[in-house]
Amino acid sequence: MSYQAQDFGHLLGMQGFSENLLNNHFTLYHEHVERRNQTAAKLKVLAARGQEDTPEYASLKRCFGSQSSDMRLHELYFENLGGQNERSSASCLIEKLTDNFGSYQAWKEDFKITASISGVGWAILCQDHNNGKLNNLWLDEHHAGIPADYKPLLVLDVWEHSYMMDYGFKRPEYLETFFKNIDWDVVDRRLIV
Repeated sequence: MSYQAQDFGHLLGMQGFSENLLNNHFTLYHEHVERRNQTAAKLKVLAARGQEDTPEYASLKRCFGSQSSDMRLHELYFENLGGQNERSSASCLIEKLTDNFGSYQAWKEDFKITASISGVGWAILCQDHNNGKLNNLWLDEHHAGIPADYKPLLVLDVWEHSYMMDYGFKRPEYLETFFKNIDWDVVDRRLIV
């Protein structure tokens, strides 16, 4: 059974993101889903032939993990966009951010610094399943960096395709726009309390 791409068309018209940029980003996401589905189909064929011990199977298996992560990170990113509401100072998330970073503003600055790291990848606010602590992490590309027991709460795509069409090399302006469009209700629901 192949994975079905989600529809994020409701984000069109979002402040600070052109339709052209979003449509191109959605197209890229759909291509990621299609590549993941093709890899899954090839793995199924090789397994049916009893070829799980071949270099081709091993290579595809590695690819499948990376493709799945890339696809899912895009979904998490799109899901936490489109917010029309202000963050609530009484939310559990704000309490956790204050506990872990000293204040919401201190967390936000640390997140922006993380998102400004040179290179391509993702900035992610994660929660450690073991102790509940929150951390801002940089994820190189899409397959290395999130510790196994961390849950993504807020995901920011900082690959060039996510902002250059609208912002050129002005990543800080993109970050400001991202913060204006966070759906805090989605992020709050991801928090483990």
